[in-house]
Amino acid sequence: MSADDDSFHPLGEEWENDLEGMLDDTEYDTDLGMEMAEDAMRVTRGELSEAEFHEKYHDDVMEEFGEDQRPTKEAYEKAQKAQEEAKGTVSKMLSKFEGDGEEPRRDVMKKMGAGAAAVGLGAWGTVDDGGQEEEALAAAEGGEEEPGFGEGEGVQWGMAIDLERCDGCLSCVTACSSENNLDQGVNWMYVLQYEDSSSSNATNSQVSRGAGRAPNRLVRPCQHCTDAPCEKVCPTTARHTRDQDGLVLTDYDVCIGCRYCQVACPYGVNYFQWDEPDISTEQIAEQHDAEPGEEGDHMTDDRGRWVDSRAPRGTMSKCTMCPSRQDGHKGEEMVGTTACEDACPPDAIQFGNMHDETSDPIRYAENPARARTLARVNPPSASDLEESLSGAGTDVDSVIEATDLEQEDLELMVAIDIVTDDLAETDGDHARYEQNIQDALDALSEHGLDFQSQEVLAQLNLADEPESSGDGENGGNGGNGGDGEEFEPDQQQAQVRLEQFAGTPTSNFRLLEDQGTNPNIIYLGNEPGPDAEQVEPTGTGANYEDLSYARADGESASLVDNRKEVLDEGTVGDAGVRLG
Repeated sequence: MSADDDSFHPLGEEWENDLEGMLDDTEYDTDLGMEMAEDAMRVTRGELSEAEFHEKYHDDVMEEFGEDQRPTKEAYEKAQKAQEEAKGTVSKMLSKFEGDGEEPRRDVMKKMGAGAAAVGLGAWGTVDDGGQEEEALAAAEGGEEEPGFGEGEGVQWGMAIDLERCDGCLSCVTACSSENNLDQGVNWMYVLQYEDSSSSNATNSQVSRGAGRAPNRLVRPCQHCTDAPCEKVCPTTARHTRDQDGLVLTDYDVCIGCRYCQVACPYGVNYFQWDEPDISTEQIAEQHDAEPGEEGDHMTDDRGRWVDSRAPRGTMSKCTMCPSRQDGHKGEEMVGTTACEDACPPDAIQFGNMHDETSDPIRYAENPARARTLARVNPPSASDLEESLSGAGTDVDSVIEATDLEQEDLELMVAIDIVTDDLAETDGDHARYEQNIQDALDALSEHGLDFQSQEVLAQLNLADEPESSGDGENGGNGGNGGDGEEFEPDQQQAQVRLEQFAGTPTSNFRLLEDQGTNPNIIYLGNEPGPDAEQVEPTGTGANYEDLSYARADGESASLVDNRKEVLDEGTVGDAGVRLG
């Protein structure tokens, strides 16, 4: 956004004008939609109360839509008083307004605007680089009652995304499109490449490994904001936040397609389903061998609301973070996973409970070098090690010679152990990685390799060589050089070793944090600056048109960068943009 840009939308005047033109082509009040979106963002920034927002627009919403299912001013005030420490927006607290999902969707088609251009990414960056060294898990600014990442009660699903590990392969995009049977170009997960003359990021993890600077990329799913402005403008509560896990979802049975949520979203993640979907609900049910409401269903959640898979005609859709998985419809082993995370080859996406300090995204953001190394070291099993070590010596060289371990792998495994205070007690990937490494190190220790020995650690480049004691008792698995005291491994030295191997991100950030939306995605590295601009993908990453994804009809569809490209081949245009 330029200095003389007086638009209210964080993505700037061009984006705002395109949204306004889009609303002009619907049957609903454009001015009302634009004004509500602007004020919804004022609410998240703390400039307007929820109660004031409701009261200001109640009469207009009733006149335009014939209903206003948003919580009333009195309900807001009562909820605020009774639940001062509740998480999320006030409307999330008021379950009676969520509805039962049984009301049939209005079979009304809303007309769609045509044409919009890509916008600069500078609105998502920060002009001032100060504060990038602050901890990634700090509490949201201005939200004293809002728990910080790794804190709070219950479940709040979210992600940590390591942008320096993203190689642009688009596996996350294809997996999401396939799992949700999305039409071509309706990319709930989007990976874009950008150039940034203002960026101060001179290095990243690829540079630290001597591979040259990789392109800047930004992975953009829905941010599943704790205080979502898109929810505030919805007249029917179709757009709402689930109490049980903080997911921001759209009830397709209740959505009337007014598209006000699309205008109020600061991140540009919403799609309008213009035509009949390519894949029918019958095909989705057949694919999962489950009718809506049955075990295995990929459309309705545990509340009976249709919030998952592709949207029906005339409604809004976006990334859902896979509620069918979180509700156990695909089996308990899939709870706490998403399709995009499962498909990511470099483990750049970490999904989990943002309130749990032991979850994958929180552990990853807490020490990215350690987490990156965890994903890349694959030790032999304890039983294989025990079998290989039978009859072998107990020194480092003998252990390496007798097993499949490389010295670098052993160094990294021990370094991880030194910097890890406690093993994670969760079912996440990182907990499994940690346990595999711990089991392997335990087997080596039981064989006789002493990881408390300074000499052993020095051989593994994790300690200085022990000083001579002068009495010749300096060899073997001695402690600190012969004085009889136990040697204490240096955590800082181990951390440096991990950073030498895996690199460390140049920044930790959340998109548009100053808007007060409290997004539940932590980004690591490659933060866009104020002059960032999207460019065509280059380098090793794949282009959208080079890939395809499988769908419920048994056919494959070509991945498309932009929904508008598909619609333009027919008879209707779309307000599709490069960012969504």
